[in-house]
Amino acid sequence: MVLAGVAAAFWYWFVPNWRPPLRDGERYGIDVSSHQGAIDWEKVEGDGIEFAYIKASEGGDFVDRLFADNWRGAGAVGLDRGAYHFFTLCTPGGQQARHFLSVAPPGPNALPPAVDLELAGNCSRRPDVAAVAAELADFLELVENAWDRQVVLYVGDDWERRYPVRDRLDRALWHSRFLRRPNVDHWAIWQIHGFAHVEGISDGVDLNIMRPLE
Repeated sequence: MVLAGVAAAFWYWFVPNWRPPLRDGERYGIDVSSHQGAIDWEKVEGDGIEFAYIKASEGGDFVDRLFADNWRGAGAVGLDRGAYHFFTLCTPGGQQARHFLSVAPPGPNALPPAVDLELAGNCSRRPDVAAVAAELADFLELVENAWDRQVVLYVGDDWERRYPVRDRLDRALWHSRFLRRPNVDHWAIWQIHGFAHVEGISDGVDLNIMRPLE
């Protein structure tokens, strides 16, 4: 019973409320989508959050229904904002890039665009490694040419096992590692976990730490 109580306290109190100490130049942020529902961005900013990555699009035609609201809300309270796209294996990379750019066009004050590479939640197709590399290259070329900035790569472990890119592509990494600092050198954003308590958001949210990107 004691162990069960300790475990419950760890998961339901410590994990949601713990924030790793910041090092020089680092700051706390979140990433959100419509899954978080309506967000009170003024409360978010008041809780020590300084940046937000906001889901814009997925595949070749999906637009996150709260992207525009979240983009306006985060900007209104002075948070640095970045847009991200969920890359699907069922749509050509060029088509996805054009769709993402139509939803989140380049902005001089925005954080660099990001792409979410995960098999979880993706479509059922699993093309070969060379085909995926080519489609991703098309996506990156179009987006980076439009933004004149490199894309940040969020690479899930499931994606990396099947389609390794972390060492092959020279891009800033958005690295997910539960509670422990990343074990790779070239990370720019560390996703700590997805259960954080942040004022202004009703349920748990992804908590991140960002190093200076440029």
